[in-house]
Amino acid sequence: MSEQRPGPGIDTNVSHVARIWNYWLGGKDNYPVDREVGDQILGMLPDVARLARASRLFLNRVVWHLAAEAGVRQFIDIGTGLPTVDNTHEVAQRAAPESRIVYVDNDPLVLEHAKALLTSTPEGRTAYIHADLRDPGTILEAAAETLDFGKPVAFTLMGILEFIPDDDQAYGIVRALLDGVPPGSYLALFDGTNVVHGAASDRIVEVWNASGNAPLVLRTPEQIGRFFDGLELVEPGIVPVTHWRPDTAAGAEPEPVDAYGAVGRKP
Repeated sequence: MSEQRPGPGIDTNVSHVARIWNYWLGGKDNYPVDREVGDQILGMLPDVARLARASRLFLNRVVWHLAAEAGVRQFIDIGTGLPTVDNTHEVAQRAAPESRIVYVDNDPLVLEHAKALLTSTPEGRTAYIHADLRDPGTILEAAAETLDFGKPVAFTLMGILEFIPDDDQAYGIVRALLDGVPPGSYLALFDGTNVVHGAASDRIVEVWNASGNAPLVLRTPEQIGRFFDGLELVEPGIVPVTHWRPDTAAGAEPEPVDAYGAVGRKP
């Protein structure tokens, strides 16, 4: 694999979550340190690669449902990660070309690649905000330059709240985001659990947190459910991401992964 030259602000001596996930998804926007940690985790639990793919497909199904079936035309994708196939705006605008999408991330490498996220249909619009989830006020203020907060907005927070280890802070961030949007808006998210693989998933967290990455915490499905307090859960509720409206043949039961997600509507 040829090595790209890192841009300013990118530390190639410490692995980074976006680059490790990019590696697991088969991308090239990563460095030896990311592949080293990624391989270490894969050696402990090969299912992590399937989880990475499954979580991306969950995002795609969620966005398609919100745009094609729920009529949402505005999205804020927080914790965007590196561009890949079927980014949020591509899925949303395939269903509704007039959709507007705001991407948010704090990774300098994602910022470098943001132009790949700023393509759009003529009818719609995309924008990128370099900001941190821990500052929801800044995110809302900047997103208002692209979106109309008088109309419903859908937040997607895919695998990012697990990097806010303090529960009260994590729940408070979600409350602040939802308080800034009108009724009819949606919250869609997933977070890691240890329901499927138990101690193996716990061990991965230990390795991850010792690698120099932002520390993460696994939450139970019940704790993940608390993010949706006051919202109307969309069927099938809080389930493994592979079980949320799967694209499988009738009667086929997908294998669960250690990531639970859901979609909720603000009444």
